[in-house]
Amino acid sequence: MKSDMNNSDQFSVTWQDFEREPQCAPDPNYPNGVDVKFPAPNTLTCTVALAYPAKRCGAYMIECKRCGCRVGITTAGRADDPKSAQIPCQIYARPQ
Repeated sequence: MKSDMNNSDQFSVTWQDFEREPQCAPDPNYPNGVDVKFPAPNTLTCTVALAYPAKRCGAYMIECKRCGCRVGITTAGRADDPKSAQIPCQIYARPQ
């Protein structure tokens, strides 16, 4: 299930700089970035856009201000960095 919630005010997104340059080439299968999905069966999800590409190696810390869900996603400052994240809503989570 996917919701239509994509309100940037709903999320707190911070990027932690690891102050390290990438050590290997980007994955050629993802020349335009990656849409990261955290699968959760029978759960509504929200999508948040991420600054793309990141400066270098680091991590995005994403927190939903509505449901409290928190996720971390690493970056490498390359073409195959994440450009969005689809996260499960903790308010509407339904057991299987």
